[in-house]
Amino acid sequence: MKKTFKLDIEGKNRDRVLEATKHEIRKYVKRQRRVPLPEGVDYWDFDCKFGSDEASATVVHFATITELIDALAKEGGDAFYLELLAKPGHRAARASGADAADPSDHA
Repeated sequence: MKKTFKLDIEGKNRDRVLEATKHEIRKYVKRQRRVPLPEGVDYWDFDCKFGSDEASATVVHFATITELIDALAKEGGDAFYLELLAKPGHRAARASGADAADPSDHA
């Protein structure tokens, strides 16, 4: 998804447009996550860019998108650019807790 969302639309309530925009983004993410995973992939990850326009968009973490949209709306911004591209994700193995802190060593 590469799209510029307008928040100030004549004849529409700004808060309603903001919530509809967030809903559209969530709907896109849900749809992308339903796509079958390729062999050897653990989950769908997303490359994200956010900015007031396409030229000023910077790379951001997926979890911060809603906060960034709310902050922009609070500042009075009238539009924003969002780029969400699905990519294969691989989970990293966690270090085992037994090696790091063995209670029998504290004798």
